[in-house]
This record gives sequence, structure tokens and C-alpha cells, in this order.
Amino acid sequence: QVQLVESGGGLVQAGGSLRLSCAASGRTFSTYGVGWFRQAPGREREFLAAVSGSGFSTYYADSVKGRFTISRDNARDTVFLQMNNLNPADTAVYYCAADSTNPIVATMSNADRYDYWGQGTQVTVSS
Repeated sequence: QVQLVESGGGLVQAGGSLRLSCAASGRTFSTYGVGWFRQAPGREREFLAAVSGSGFSTYYADSVKGRFTISRDNARDTVFLQMNNLNPADTAVYYCAADSTNPIVATMSNADRYDYWGQGTQVTVSS
């Protein structure tokens, strides 16, 4: 069993940056692949980025490639999402999710494969 708690969301001006954190409970977190998703009002949940259990492999959606960076610190059971050059279209609730099978990162854009989800953190970007 893994519990995930996101933090770091908030209000930021366009062009600004935020770093989201996803803190996990559980002693085997380093064996889980982790992804970040977001969902804006009236829109479907959108995949953003994924990282392998080791942290060596990452995968990004084209919409955020070059602006967002996913990383993890397994010693702290935490995964991060650094978000730069934010714009109002990035406004959404951001979620992290964990996949106990630690799959190939290129397959981790499918939200249905994840076993555990956090409660989400709101990110609002003002123009």
C-alpha cells in the first residue's frame, strides 16, 4: 500500500515557476514508477511526465517537454515536478500517481495503469 500526498501548488504569474512534490509512504517506493497528471475544469485528465523507480528514465508529454522536469529522491520517498515558464493554460489540479509494476516509462501515459493516486494540488497561473 502506498499513500501519495502532493504539495507545492499555488498561484503564480505567467512566466513564473513552481516545484510540485509528491511524498509517498511505504518502504518500497523506489520500485514504483511515478507519473504526474493534471486536470482542468471540463477537460480530461492529461498526462505530463513519468519517471522510473530508479529515477534514471523519464518520459514527457510533448505539451510540457522543455518546460517541465520530473525527478525523484528515493531517500526521501519524494518525486518532484519542476515547472517553468508557466502560462494560464497550465492552470489545473495536478496529481501524482504510482504504478507498482514500474513499467517502461514510455508506457506510463495511460492513467488506467496506475495503482495509487494523490489527492491533487491546485496550480493557478494568472496572466
